[in-house]
Amino acid sequence: MLPYPAATDRTEKIKLIQEVKEKLLSRYGEQILAIGLYGSVALEQEGPYSDIELRVVTRDGIELPGFEIILPPFKLEVGMVQLEIWLERAGAVDDSWPIKAGAILNMVPLFDPQDYFRQAKSLALSISDDAIREVMREFMIWEPYETMGKIRNSRQTGSFGYLPRAAYDLTWQTAKLIGLANRHPYSTRARTFEESVTLSSKPEGYAELAKRVMDGDLSDKQQIYELCEKLWTGLNRWTEEQGIAYISRELPL
Repeated sequence: MLPYPAATDRTEKIKLIQEVKEKLLSRYGEQILAIGLYGSVALEQEGPYSDIELRVVTRDGIELPGFEIILPPFKLEVGMVQLEIWLERAGAVDDSWPIKAGAILNMVPLFDPQDYFRQAKSLALSISDDAIREVMREFMIWEPYETMGKIRNSRQTGSFGYLPRAAYDLTWQTAKLIGLANRHPYSTRARTFEESVTLSSKPEGYAELAKRVMDGDLSDKQQIYELCEKLWTGLNRWTEEQGIAYISRELPL
């Protein structure tokens, strides 16, 4: 098995980023409208093994090949997207908005003469409260309600093998809802739990279960089940306080 490449400092990452930018502009010229850096490197929060993530915005109708490669010791991702599609994505909201929006809101422009990244950021910040509440309502049906049903089924059958994973899933799903409610894009996926517990609006019971998940302390199955029930109660109370009603009283037929 090949050894993991040696860690390097930020200076070498920045040098490679500049090299990639110049090569892209040299090869594709006016087909490229903007190049930006996002993720932990853009936020200057990266570790020595963090990915380098670049977004390239092209003219409409121009499809250029992106790539994702290992260039030891780095992993380099270059994503290509046409301008119209990029701006449409920036103004949209779904349950993954807290995870994905940081790539728009925290973008560091490397080349952006027409200020398209600023335009995308403005669109991402203009999403309405009603749109966010509707996404949260739908997501409660799609994911947390189903996950809690599986947790309760595990309790009923006495088969707790799935419980640690289910507790993680419920915590992750709640973190996404917390990010939406607070309009908070998490800086990186790896910091989602850590940041979510600090946000002002969150359900009762969340911080306690999130800490267990972050610590990997999920061995006491009965206790974890009780923490899931506590969070579920808090989650329903919290969404109700925000005017989100996701339970139907009659068939929509």
